[in-house]
Amino acid sequence: MTAKSAAAAARATVYGYPRQGPNRELKKAVEGYWKGRVSADALRECAAALRRSNWRQLADAGVHEVPTGDFSYYDHVLDTSVMVGAIPARHRAAVEADALDGYFAMARGTQDVAPLEMTKWFDTNYHYLVPELGPDTVLTADSTKQVAELKEALALGAAARPVLVGPVTYLLLAKPAPGAAADFVPLTLLDRLLPVYAEVLADLRAAGAEWVQLDEPALAQDRSPAELNAAARAYRDLGGLADRPKLLVASYFDRLGEALPVLAKAPVDGLALDFTESAAANLDDLAAVGGLPGKRLVAGVVNGRNIWINDFEKSLSTLGTLLGLAGQVDVSASCSLLHVPLDATAERDIDPQVARWLAFARQKTSEIVTLARGLARGTDTIAAELAANRASLASRAGSALTRDPAVRARAAAVTDADGRRSQSYAERAAAQRAHLRLPLLPTTTIGSFPQTTDLRAARADLRAGRIDTAAYEERIRDEIREVLSFQEKAGIDVLVHGEPERNDMVQYFAEQLTGYLATRHGWVQSYGTRYVRPPILAGDISRPEPMTVRWTTYAQSLTDRPVKGMLTGPVTMLAWSFVRDDQPLGDTARQVALALRDEVGDLEAAGTSVIQVDEPALRETLPLRAADRPAYLEWATEAFRLTTSGVRPDTQIHTHMCYAEFGDILQAIDDLDADVISLEAARSHMQVARELATSGYHREAGPGVYDIHSPRVPTTAEAAALLRKGLDAIPAERLWVNPDCGLKTRGWPEVRASLENMVTAARDVRDGLPATTS
Repeated sequence: MTAKSAAAAARATVYGYPRQGPNRELKKAVEGYWKGRVSADALRECAAALRRSNWRQLADAGVHEVPTGDFSYYDHVLDTSVMVGAIPARHRAAVEADALDGYFAMARGTQDVAPLEMTKWFDTNYHYLVPELGPDTVLTADSTKQVAELKEALALGAAARPVLVGPVTYLLLAKPAPGAAADFVPLTLLDRLLPVYAEVLADLRAAGAEWVQLDEPALAQDRSPAELNAAARAYRDLGGLADRPKLLVASYFDRLGEALPVLAKAPVDGLALDFTESAAANLDDLAAVGGLPGKRLVAGVVNGRNIWINDFEKSLSTLGTLLGLAGQVDVSASCSLLHVPLDATAERDIDPQVARWLAFARQKTSEIVTLARGLARGTDTIAAELAANRASLASRAGSALTRDPAVRARAAAVTDADGRRSQSYAERAAAQRAHLRLPLLPTTTIGSFPQTTDLRAARADLRAGRIDTAAYEERIRDEIREVLSFQEKAGIDVLVHGEPERNDMVQYFAEQLTGYLATRHGWVQSYGTRYVRPPILAGDISRPEPMTVRWTTYAQSLTDRPVKGMLTGPVTMLAWSFVRDDQPLGDTARQVALALRDEVGDLEAAGTSVIQVDEPALRETLPLRAADRPAYLEWATEAFRLTTSGVRPDTQIHTHMCYAEFGDILQAIDDLDADVISLEAARSHMQVARELATSGYHREAGPGVYDIHSPRVPTTAEAAALLRKGLDAIPAERLWVNPDCGLKTRGWPEVRASLENMVTAARDVRDGLPATTS
């Protein structure tokens, strides 16, 4: 096919779409089902209605081929585990008794059975449930969901393309099952898994699928020769099947690098590649391997992970170059639109001048369709859209919101000394122990306590004008008093005020910093039914006034025990926001760090002796390619130190991280120079404690003993057993006792019981320590 005919054939498509509905209907239905208020049939009908609505919206917008199978009640990787029969032994009975309840048991656990581990989906803020595989795992095909959803879309008259997690990525994301050897490599199951995928593909072909998309984002990471050989074998075998649909292998989030020639040579029918800034090298790499003659290329030129409008002229230039490299060029976003909110037109509170810079999922769909039309029919057919796009881009570039000379001057004046504590850790630790006088194995929590219905109602009443500020603040004071009273009675050593005034750990701060924009309806799925509204980092950042001092000092006035000041760190402020794309991330991080530094100083001046600066996103923002990591870690750790290094030696700086793999950033964790770090560890059975010990980490640490992402209450014995595992790696004088993460999403009954068990476990283990350490 010539470049001209490839352009004429250009079509618009997407890899996936937000699941929740315009008013988070799916969240409400699933949580209603868990509480017994919504029947299974009603939940299924809600989900089906949302799928139909999504497909109709896409088709009406001009998308030529809609995705199916990307919709999920909880997580698409968990759906894949069901599809291939990888049900953990401890959940098989529940799944056999009731498939839906068993599915949710794998995701959330029960009081008696632990859930699957959860961690970040590459470098996004989406969490997936980690498959558990072992040498004895029996894999069997169950394509029920995938076939049913394809048939639903076809019944609407849509051209539909099922989307599956690819077999190589699925195995690379998995971990050894309980009982398997720690060095078991799930990828060794590839030959067992490929016939399962072959059966699913045959079922989809029989159901009417012309194309099936197999997502392989794990191949955008550094991969060993053995892993690349596995990918080659997988697509040689699947591509060689006689009874199969056409195969489109998709990769995103970064450049494919050494995996690109492997997939380009594979007997598949097309590739879908990311061509946005983070993966721009794919363009030259594709040319270097001779392109994809005779094959389909789906070009991800619209950023599927951020909310800024596309630069049409730049994208059309890229697409024009690609026309000579493939048999057919189609247009898409760089990845699933799962990672952006649904519709920017719902944001009525954002200045219309700023709103024109924004593109959520529906707007990105329109951009994709426009670009496909311009590619296929010529730019004259989209002249009006091009002119409007140029004007919007110019409006943003020239806006006073994006540049504050005072902020830029302060950031430029930062020196190395500003990011260093005045004394060594050993000197600080001695001063902090003398000042705080905490017992061995001190207990604390991560920060937030349950956000009750009453609290959310009070916040809604304030917004609606049903109560005034004074009434709302009295409600906050009541909640803080209750949280402090409970912690004292439970015997917790270092307290928190519970954060009842905070809507979200990033949004709360963003609303008080210049340069940020907040949305009302910009919900994005984080995991399961947990949705967040990432703020938009649109301009230069500063802090007009203190943000947390008032409520922290009020809480401290209620108790003689130390109350932690609680802040969100600069890297997490970036990672959990939609960041500006018009300057380096490191520059933005420095601006945020300086604003937070002012807050840390004000907390200390107000008498706060323990200040926690949370950085759960430090690992998730780590670039997928090792070559890109040193530069990132340099500015990321500098930003944290810049936030925290202005305090006295006896002020104890904590940080917190959760739900990521920490083994490859242990040096960076040390470089933060925090006095205490708390980490998720319950589901991974203290793996991170062992990693810290192996790396020689010499500061204090609190690997979590209570998994807060499950409704089950850990027993005292379970918490004590995890704590003893922690002691095997970290000495008692440096070990803290805490949950994995904040308690915002949990209910008070389970929180009370869990924390009381945690404190009892700490006391029991403390009492059993040798006299020389106690």
